[in-house]
Amino acid sequence: MKTKILFVTVLFTILSVQDARSQIFHEVGAYIGFVAMYSDYGQRNNFETNIGNTGFGAGAVHYLNFSYGSKTDFNLHFMVRNEFSFHSTNLQHYGDWVSAARTSESADKLRAMKGSTTVFEFGSHLEYHPRDINSFSYGSFALAPFVGVGLNVVFYNPKVTSELGRINTPETTPVKYYNAFKTGMSTTFALVGTVGTRYKLNQESDLMLMLRWQYYFSDWVDGLNPSFENNKTIEVPENKSNDWLFGINLGYIYYLN
Repeated sequence: MKTKILFVTVLFTILSVQDARSQIFHEVGAYIGFVAMYSDYGQRNNFETNIGNTGFGAGAVHYLNFSYGSKTDFNLHFMVRNEFSFHSTNLQHYGDWVSAARTSESADKLRAMKGSTTVFEFGSHLEYHPRDINSFSYGSFALAPFVGVGLNVVFYNPKVTSELGRINTPETTPVKYYNAFKTGMSTTFALVGTVGTRYKLNQESDLMLMLRWQYYFSDWVDGLNPSFENNKTIEVPENKSNDWLFGINLGYIYYLN
């Protein structure tokens, strides 16, 4: 229900400005960067996991800039960002349970488990710029920080394998992970939060540095979801949340108008 409310809010914001279409300026751009996937691979709150399960991301963006129209607070401080993005991450288990000191059969199975996920997303986000967007466009100052929130439609394609053989068998899979695998293309939504800044290159273009946090409305984005409901044997209390990621992006923005 919350997802639907957010989606309707973003859509209403876009539609509400259509009567001022002639005063909307357009900007396009692209970004690249790195993503860290926080999923069911690896030990929670573990440094090796946090830096190990990382991948590459890229995206294309389109901005609706209202600041050249009437000088309302909304027009001078808010923009709508539409984006299409892609990221891919290789995944494996890190942390204490797969350390060299662990010589059990279960540790061997965890070390042999490998995964990956490829994700395509598109959506609309509302950005708030504390500094006057119009003044920044004309070069009155060099930096323009922003924060944003939005909703993405997500298409994800995870894969899971084991170096010991076919996955989901007693020879390859710890009991905790029985029947906890899903591969192939699926869809979900993601709540996206961003914070960053633009740097003015010239009157027609900016550099952008953006940090992003994405919470997926699914625990299957990585292809793995250990739980009692799936394995029918043991509880998995450490699996407390859906998959999410953190990304660092560097981009270039060009003003079309």
